[in-house]
Amino acid sequence: MSLASLERTAAVTAPPRPARPRARAGAVLPHIAMLCWGVVTALPLLWAVMSSFKTDNDILNDPWSVPSRPHFENWSRAWNQADIGRYFLNSVIVVGGALLLTMLLGALVAYALARYEFRGNRLVYYTFVAAMFFPVFLALVPLFFVVQQLHLLGTYQGLILVYAAYAVPFTVFFLHAFFRTLPGEVAEAAFMDGCSHAGVFFRVMLPMARPGLVAVGIFNFLGLWNQYLLPLVLNPDPDRYVLAQGLASLSVSQGYRSDWSGLFAGLTIAMLPVLIAYVAFQRHIRAGMTAGAVK
Repeated sequence: MSLASLERTAAVTAPPRPARPRARAGAVLPHIAMLCWGVVTALPLLWAVMSSFKTDNDILNDPWSVPSRPHFENWSRAWNQADIGRYFLNSVIVVGGALLLTMLLGALVAYALARYEFRGNRLVYYTFVAAMFFPVFLALVPLFFVVQQLHLLGTYQGLILVYAAYAVPFTVFFLHAFFRTLPGEVAEAAFMDGCSHAGVFFRVMLPMARPGLVAVGIFNFLGLWNQYLLPLVLNPDPDRYVLAQGLASLSVSQGYRSDWSGLFAGLTIAMLPVLIAYVAFQRHIRAGMTAGAVK
């Protein structure tokens, strides 16, 4: 056997070299960092949920202990006496209406900009992109007077329209790239079968864009549900307070009463829809973002 053959045989049969310690450390460090970030993020949430089932005495004297017996009356007191139920319903009405309007208008605009070439297409698209970088607090004063002149100040309709206008630019930016990745042959086949432009959009393109719609819908829901600055300026009616305003009012009133358990119960009630939405649709969020990036 030649020397070259012996060298090749030795190379094949030689045991694999152990991984270098530096490479192992590089693979472990990101996992440790993510674990630390998860603990830092989840610990305050868990503490708030546990505190909502305690008495005020337990919260002040032993804040890190697990409640020996859950006090569900804290939740009923926050829901009824502290008006969290009314604030919750107001938020559902405003955010639900704004989300429907945002998804409809955003999808229509994104589809038109992505699939049709016309003069000013790029200008309109970059106008929506530029609107994402405009700080909302700079527009609060003119926005207040516009809503007041329309006689929509302190109404559900006013908040819904402003919320939708606030969320449409991000929706257009997100869905524009997604609609551009969809195959045009399917739309052409639908046109050949006699389908109208509206029919192609609602019956063909929207179902194909479902992962992107779900992902951007969840992002919009999270952002609108936690919105505080816009309702603070445009919604002065206490009967129409949304949850963010209600929690701010509750923190003052319950703090003066030293009803900390009721305050934590209201905070937990406000957090639940966001947590449920994220846990329920996290797979759809990942699928939508991955599909829009890969196709």
